[in-house]
Amino acid sequence: MSVFNTSKLEISTFFLIGIPGMEHAHIWVSIPMCLMYLVAILGNCTILFFIKTETSLHEPMYYFLSMLAFSDLGLSISSLPTMLRIFLFNATGISSDACFAQEFFIHAFSAMESSVLFIMSVDRLIAIYNPLRYTSILTSDRVVKVGLVFATMSISVVLPFPFILKRLKFCKKSLLSHSYCLHQDVTKLACSDNRVNIIYGFFVALLTILYLVCISVSYMLILKIVMGIASHKGRLKVLNTCVSHICAVLIFYVPIITLAALHRFAKNVSPVIRVIIADIFLLVPPLMNPIVYSVKSQQIRNLILTKLCQKQHG
Repeated sequence: MSVFNTSKLEISTFFLIGIPGMEHAHIWVSIPMCLMYLVAILGNCTILFFIKTETSLHEPMYYFLSMLAFSDLGLSISSLPTMLRIFLFNATGISSDACFAQEFFIHAFSAMESSVLFIMSVDRLIAIYNPLRYTSILTSDRVVKVGLVFATMSISVVLPFPFILKRLKFCKKSLLSHSYCLHQDVTKLACSDNRVNIIYGFFVALLTILYLVCISVSYMLILKIVMGIASHKGRLKVLNTCVSHICAVLIFYVPIITLAALHRFAKNVSPVIRVIIADIFLLVPPLMNPIVYSVKSQQIRNLILTKLCQKQHG
């Protein structure tokens, strides 16, 4: 009877990986990683603080920026504990429940971020296509409602992930291929029928790509409007209002598409490259978005400089 129970023994702990072959240098890798997390959390908290407290920033564009900062903050906090445990203490084990919870939050905040990037592209399109009616179309109430609808939709789409993972059996493999838990990564380790997980995971991935397609369509329409502007200076001025958002889209989507392409078409590529790109996906957008928007948004830049000057004089 005991032999029968042993053969059916299920894995309750998964093992994450740092950078394969560089385990001896993990402590050194943790230093820039800690700094990146610190800057990302401080940067996004600063953006949220200024948008909440400064009435001059109570505009649709900045409300959407606060949603982006909230998503970035969620992404950072969701992945921070396990990644720092690996690189600081070489503690790679994570319980199955903690792993399922982490992958839910990472996927939920990623879905939220892609939806916010889509809303921001529509915001830019309305601002350029119909600038005179912009404030009447995007009122504060509408912005809040749109944000809540898309946030609820993002959470609802990802909500089944932990439950469909919970029904799987894991009895052979326990080593994951990233420094944090992802649905598709955990699904691969199952020793029971995982077709539902694969199909649903593909459906969620398609939604993310759909957002990217919609963003691309928005920018094609923006480009069409811009090409109709007679003066070269006018074109540049209009396009300049989109630079921050284009950077945010590229920062978010390039690592996702690269990682998906590597998993699909370059199966023999070094695991180190996969791990680094996967870590970039969670580290770089939350770090870079506040910097890009602070540099490009004159209002936010001026507020930050004013606060710093006040502290120096104080």
